[in-house]
Amino acid sequence: MYYAAMRPAEVIHLQESQCRLPASGWGLLNLKGGVVTAGKEWTDDGAVHEIHSLKRRAAKATRPVPIPPVLVRMLREHIGSFGVASDGRLFHNAEGNYIDVSAYGITWGRAREAVLTLDEHALDLAKRPYDLRHAGISFWLASGVDPAECARRAGQSIQILFRYYAKFLADARNHATP
Repeated sequence: MYYAAMRPAEVIHLQESQCRLPASGWGLLNLKGGVVTAGKEWTDDGAVHEIHSLKRRAAKATRPVPIPPVLVRMLREHIGSFGVASDGRLFHNAEGNYIDVSAYGITWGRAREAVLTLDEHALDLAKRPYDLRHAGISFWLASGVDPAECARRAGQSIQILFRYYAKFLADARNHATP
């Protein structure tokens, strides 16, 4: 989520066919949508999960996101260790089904407990997995990636980028002035 600034629903839906994972160097994720838990009573076919197009995009729209070598290696190792589900999804439970939000929420909570100091935990640092998306976008901006390119990679408008990251950009400007 961090390296590609992905939404949790996009991660759960990520398929091997959407990934260009070379043996070395940068790769590419061609994101196509996400999966949300709706509940059997709220879907047309009685399924618990519902596949959606990318947020605020046409049904067939895709979003290419370059990914650094470290994420390429992580995804290659993950596929090597766990394989893919029958439909090509990278992340699945033992039965090959979608990962439930509550399952990754519990795992996220345990990970926070294991690695954060008491002060960091009290500050709600990385409180939810979605915070990794915000951290990734902030990193792109801090690294000098053009804001329009950051917005494109994140799949949002530049107006939304500035609305949510204006404070970050103002802080960077203050550090740059004498």
